[in-house]
Amino acid sequence: MKAVRFHEYGGVDVLRVEEVERPVPGPGQVLVEVRAAGIQPGETHIRVGALHGRWPATFPSGQGSDLAGVVVEAGPEVRGFAVGDEVLGFTHNRASQAEFVVVDDVNLVARPKGLPWEVAGALYVAGTTAYACVFAVDPGPADTIVVSGAAGGVGAFAVQLARRRGATVIGLASERNHAWLEKHGVVPVTYGEGVAERIRQAAGGHVDAFIDTFGEGYVDLAVELGVRPDRINTIRDWQAAARIGARTHGEGSAACAVVIGELARLAARGELEVPIARTYPLDQVRDAFRELERRHTHGKIVLRPQGLSGGS
Repeated sequence: MKAVRFHEYGGVDVLRVEEVERPVPGPGQVLVEVRAAGIQPGETHIRVGALHGRWPATFPSGQGSDLAGVVVEAGPEVRGFAVGDEVLGFTHNRASQAEFVVVDDVNLVARPKGLPWEVAGALYVAGTTAYACVFAVDPGPADTIVVSGAAGGVGAFAVQLARRRGATVIGLASERNHAWLEKHGVVPVTYGEGVAERIRQAAGGHVDAFIDTFGEGYVDLAVELGVRPDRINTIRDWQAAARIGARTHGEGSAACAVVIGELARLAARGELEVPIARTYPLDQVRDAFRELERRHTHGKIVLRPQGLSGGS
């Protein structure tokens, strides 16, 4: 089978699509033929070695947590799934960017009817990270919350989940994404010089909570806006969070089938939009990450290992 691998830290050019042995599921595991696998900024940081101290790579390393596909083999003691089932979920083994992946049955849920493959395969990391971010700052109907990177992979989930709680949401994004934010009841604000004053004007002078999905000074901006540290959550600037006592809840805080199942049901019912920026075949993984690393993508980029397109 084909799988994404890298044998050393580096830029996109270290990524390879290699022939590897097809894995065999063990007790409580199934083998999934992957139809879609979302890619993440965190995978870039791991690949270049920026997170070696936190999440080191063992070479050769695979990539990928998000996945959706069809069960083609079941190991002993599997509960709740059988060959032929359509599923979505995650693996912690950096292995989903491949034609086949072994997954623990507890990390899977059934794909809801009508949920497109590319959406199903893009839910885990961005969706559970956003879920944890929103839970961490606990917005309610009386609150105004700011989300940086509001139209990105995590931000697009976070603004919608915060709106579902009734909060007033201000989304920081480029002007080309303002219409999408407004469509979802979010007040768009352009980032860049003068952003603090633009936020104050949009918020009527008071901000209660801040979710930072981008880094690069937004934690300090939240403090400048008067947000209490315990209502600031960042998934990028851990150093700033440690300095002021902000929160750093992310994917690991909501990494379970219950959460991903809830997100999948919301998406299938049309109550949660999951923007898909673009899909790529597996052998174009370098191109996919080049686009991701420009950091201007609206929504998710997804690999399609089986070379399929569309939502069926």
